[in-house]
Amino acid sequence: MSHPVLSLTPDEQARYGRHLVLPEIGPAGQARLKQASVLLVGLGGLGAPSALYLAAAGIGRLGLIDGDSVDRSNLQRQVLYREADVGRLKVEAARDHLQALNPHVQLDLYPERLTAANARERLAPYDVIVDGTDNFTTRYLVNDACVMPGKPNVYGAIFRFEGQASVFWAARGPCYRCLYPEPPAPGTVPDCAEGGVLGVLPGLIGLIQATETIKLIVGAGQPLIGRLLLYQALGMQMRELRLVKDPACPVCGDHPTITRLREETVACGATPGGNMKELSVRALKQELDAGRDLILLDVREPRETALGRLPGALEIPMGEIPGRLAEIPRDRDLVCYCRSGGRSARVVQFLEQNGFTRVRNLAGGTLAWSDQIDPSLPKY
Repeated sequence: MSHPVLSLTPDEQARYGRHLVLPEIGPAGQARLKQASVLLVGLGGLGAPSALYLAAAGIGRLGLIDGDSVDRSNLQRQVLYREADVGRLKVEAARDHLQALNPHVQLDLYPERLTAANARERLAPYDVIVDGTDNFTTRYLVNDACVMPGKPNVYGAIFRFEGQASVFWAARGPCYRCLYPEPPAPGTVPDCAEGGVLGVLPGLIGLIQATETIKLIVGAGQPLIGRLLLYQALGMQMRELRLVKDPACPVCGDHPTITRLREETVACGATPGGNMKELSVRALKQELDAGRDLILLDVREPRETALGRLPGALEIPMGEIPGRLAEIPRDRDLVCYCRSGGRSARVVQFLEQNGFTRVRNLAGGTLAWSDQIDPSLPKY
């Protein structure tokens, strides 16, 4: 077998020189990085910095799977993109920037959402999977799709000022379901977009994920297997929780009950019940233009309504609804709305449980109104 450094071109030797002098990496480790393949599931706040640093580090093959397009609100934290990328598919914008950063990296593009139908095929060619998702449906799917073929799952999650990271590898330790066997109940976890996130936070957690990926490939250090790293930005604190493999885990335990891939039905926010009365933003616009006598109920927080609202709306934040029911007319048609429709759906359900019979939810919230009716209404 040829010496590892000989598998690197002169340009690569110059590019990765700071790696080559590290005893823990060296020529052999850099050759392993060049031969490795990594799939990034999601190119948002976590996937963007992970992709940049993994490409820069010399990972030979990067798979990029994400069905979304770049939105201007992404630019506050998804540092892989630029203003000119707004409206482009994330995988295509990422390809251009990563190729410009390191032309030696092979980039595989999958402009789609990871599903139970395509997960096996998408994960199969890759050595390490990096979970940059922002919803429970895909997070559990990534976990299960890694457990079944025995692949390492480099996990990260963020919310507001807090983040966490771990390496779930059922062959050597616990998986995500050992920590959280089932998704949370609908409505118990706030929407990540509605709750907000400090722009630099996903950069830190995404770089931890990139670090763990490199360590796994070169075999250096102690990976976060069996450990959950917790970070709190406001206090600048880090702490660690020890995790153990659960023999009763439904997917990696002694007697697994999950033996095929499936998609959990719970995501951030609530899913309206089967009897939920909804109307589209276009239907609402028609009713308003026709002079329909109705009340718009904005259930967002004051910091959100200050950015923009629908004209004439009654503003009561969701958390204050139970104590301010007397302010909401029962003899008028009500249309509840929020940023994307999740919180307002829960408010509609609550109002119906308290005797309100003329209440509907605005599907898509202010985001849909901005997209389809009035682009001057700010998106955030």
